[in-house]
Amino acid sequence: MSQKKCPNCGEWSIWTNNYEDRCELCGEFLSPVEIGRKEKFRKEQDRQEKEWMFYINPEDSGIRKFFKKSGNLFYTVFMAIMTFIMWFIAALPG
Repeated sequence: MSQKKCPNCGEWSIWTNNYEDRCELCGEFLSPVEIGRKEKFRKEQDRQEKEWMFYINPEDSGIRKFFKKSGNLFYTVFMAIMTFIMWFIAALPG
């Protein structure tokens, strides 16, 4: 175990190298910058997921879910075929 100085109260607290550790005296996070980074990363990940054209919203109708699942399937198959072709072209001269 190690110790880290609390950015809020300035006292030393036990720190287990976990960004969610809190100060023993004031209860604030010992790594508020890392907490902010993780939250920003999570929000960006959620935003990108929802912007995906085949994102299946829980409120979508059955037919719309079917077409979005079909789109995801065709996209995956298409990307697999394209990846194989690119690999084959790269491996051919070698």
